[in-house]
Amino acid sequence: MARLHRRMAAAMSCGALLALIASPLAAAAPRGAPAAPQTVAEGNASLVMVLDSSGSMAEDDGSGGTRIESARRAVGEVVDALPDGHPTGLRVYGADREEGCTDTRLVRPVEPLDRAAVKRAVAEVEPRGDTPIGLALRRAAEDLPEASGGPLDRRTILLVSDGEDTCGTPDPCEVAAELGGQGPSPESLESSGTLRIDAIGFQVDGKAREQLECIARAGHGSYYDAPDAGALARQLQRASRLSADGYRMEGERITGGRTADDAPEIAPGQYTDTIGPGEKRWYAAELGGPAESAADDLAVTAVPQPGVPVASMDGLRLTLVRDDDHRPRCGSTWRYFGRNAGAMPITAAVSRIPSAGGTRACDGAGRYLLAVERRSHEDSDRGRWPFELLLATEKPLAKGTVPAHSEPDYGAGGEDAPLPTDPPRDVEGGTGFNDARRLGPGVWRDELLPAQTRWYRVRIGWGQQLRYDVEFGNEPTVDGPAGTPTRVSTDVYGPTRVPVQPDGEFDTRALYRGEPAAVSGGTVPVAWTNRWESATRAVPVRRAGEYYIGVGLDPDAAELAENVAVGFVLRVAVIGEEKAGPEHGAPAVRERDGGHDAVDTREEAGAARDGSGPGGAGWSGPAVAAAAGAVTALAIALAAVCTRYTRSRGRAAARTAAEGGDGVTVNGKTEGGAW
Repeated sequence: MARLHRRMAAAMSCGALLALIASPLAAAAPRGAPAAPQTVAEGNASLVMVLDSSGSMAEDDGSGGTRIESARRAVGEVVDALPDGHPTGLRVYGADREEGCTDTRLVRPVEPLDRAAVKRAVAEVEPRGDTPIGLALRRAAEDLPEASGGPLDRRTILLVSDGEDTCGTPDPCEVAAELGGQGPSPESLESSGTLRIDAIGFQVDGKAREQLECIARAGHGSYYDAPDAGALARQLQRASRLSADGYRMEGERITGGRTADDAPEIAPGQYTDTIGPGEKRWYAAELGGPAESAADDLAVTAVPQPGVPVASMDGLRLTLVRDDDHRPRCGSTWRYFGRNAGAMPITAAVSRIPSAGGTRACDGAGRYLLAVERRSHEDSDRGRWPFELLLATEKPLAKGTVPAHSEPDYGAGGEDAPLPTDPPRDVEGGTGFNDARRLGPGVWRDELLPAQTRWYRVRIGWGQQLRYDVEFGNEPTVDGPAGTPTRVSTDVYGPTRVPVQPDGEFDTRALYRGEPAAVSGGTVPVAWTNRWESATRAVPVRRAGEYYIGVGLDPDAAELAENVAVGFVLRVAVIGEEKAGPEHGAPAVRERDGGHDAVDTREEAGAARDGSGPGGAGWSGPAVAAAAGAVTALAIALAAVCTRYTRSRGRAAARTAAEGGDGVTVNGKTEGGAW
């Protein structure tokens, strides 16, 4: 830990000086400012804001204006930050009559975002009447597009209120439970979890706050406290952006069996399903013997609503057995959250890796069963969680191929490995595995909302290893640096989503108080024979390909951070010379000898280095070019001083026909972690 802190301090010193001289080129938008809107990439998410327009919203908010004026400004900032075209609507209550418990109206329908229209609609709202929250929630659910019935929908109601319901009927907490799938309807059990209700309390306390917290909890959402106008705008942006930028799921819809006898058959591919608290789902697969399969990986990524209540030991248990009276057990793993801070995506994986001799009971071809179980405390979120199930089969090496020896130790890629010190380039990580942002070696800058995980992928060749640091700097906090700490985290996954366990080498979790903190991760060198090692740091690192990095910020950061999002720097190195294949004595890959794939890889790496790729910070024009030249000269001179950190230059690589899936067998071992 002390070495990591020393390395982080040196890296941040060098990186800060380099970033300072490069600031004309790499300056980011002001922290807390609305993010540049992105284009909606899918059609399964929608949002309706429900705004309190009752008489109390005409009161002074403490800043010299009224509460409704602050709410109008906050809604304007929200729509500026939402992605282009994101289906968004606005409903109000208490705006039309001085008295009345049916006073709610849709002032802007849920349709592709028209920023100017939403701003005009909210500008015309005047506070007048009562507070029929329950009825407004029920109507808001009807405003949203009809759910498709699958796990991929993300429909969100975002409630803003400065007080409790004044009508009593229908009870808003009961309505939220009904809409969230906890009501008496048995049909709701399979489809619940597709609707989320977030609540923001604007200058509330006592019973009003308790009611809004109940609404959020029953609606599988989060409660955000907004004691002033600035906090209202901040919390509105967080909630709306989380809704629009949630995990993008992919896969064939499937329904797991309630018992092993009902298990549906799955083939290599990706599937989606849902799972409730305490539930177990069963799936069946025909797996080949050692001649057909060198490994079979089954990975499950569950995606709870961001920030919903979970207990420390809540999580997923996966068990793989032969379909022979469920004997023998061929692998088992348990992944849990490890903290009572609210839910985030969580991934567990189990693998079947035939032994070198091919004589074990689980080596043979046949029908296997996978059980996916959700463990949940009685006080935790009761909504169903959508999840992805990936089955990947890895083909054996060509007959007669002698693989290189295993590489179970970190060696040059350990905790003290040198990392790049270039000025950071802006990127935007993906929402999950399916759209993870491809990165090359270098220094990257991104930001996280509370309860959010960003995802990246880095290609690692045979004989190479991944090494990275994630650095969080100074951030203004609501209560100053001594405020309640939150947690930052990171994890690495193999090409088929199998978690790579660091075995204590890296600090993958750290407390964060708005002051500098760092987490780190990496892999051992990629080697085919790592599959037969016993260490969980080595077993998954058995395949050349794209390795995934997840970086997360706990949900309780919403009570700590003053800015909407928290920035961080990601330093990525690919260490070692890439080999042409997994065989013993394979030559190093040379760029000039590479085929078409090597050219593509060089182009991608070049785009990553110069910021010209998607999400990069590309620059053009004579003035900028001249400035870049001057900055580069200064950067080179400064980099010579930073001797402990040299830029890691990964060779561009050809993908070989031997590349394929990845995975890890976990036999009765417990794995902890947030993802």
